[in-house]
Amino acid sequence: MSSAFPLGAPLGVRERIAVALAALFNAACFLLLPVMPLIVSVLVWDSRYLRRYGHYFVKFVEHFKALREGPVRHYLADVFLQVREVPATIAGHCVQCGNCCLDKRCAFLQPLGDGKFACGIFHSTVRRFSNCGSFPLHARDIERYQCPSYFVVRPAAQTVLWMPTRPPGQNPPAPAQTPPPSIQ
Repeated sequence: MSSAFPLGAPLGVRERIAVALAALFNAACFLLLPVMPLIVSVLVWDSRYLRRYGHYFVKFVEHFKALREGPVRHYLADVFLQVREVPATIAGHCVQCGNCCLDKRCAFLQPLGDGKFACGIFHSTVRRFSNCGSFPLHARDIERYQCPSYFVVRPAAQTVLWMPTRPPGQNPPAPAQTPPPSIQ
């Protein structure tokens, strides 16, 4: 899993601030880990996180380990108060594979069966402040999570029309008539 910033590349001020804030956020999450099921139960108004404390405690440990691998830095540097829409160079649709959900390590990811997953807090206000709504923002997001359905659209090469030369006075050939595509 790669970071939001390439290794060895010099970091600008915004990136250095993002790295420092990400480290601070990750440290705070690990300090709050024992009470995280309670905090989440209150934030999303769902008691299952508290009722199944042991299960969700383990899930939050994995969740926060995954966050340390770069998503928090990505959010702070590229998403927070920055880009609000997915660039037009990204195409595809979600197939609910769960790869973008921290490689299926998100504590909120709920299995649906048949290899499909859903976000357990999708309709929560809390989700609006997460990195989740911005996927995929860059080609590196698709590569990082090996997304099977989103892809980068490469601009098509411009076609150069070659017109044969004809002797003066000769009429150009009539264009070929093609029927309009049928609507099914």
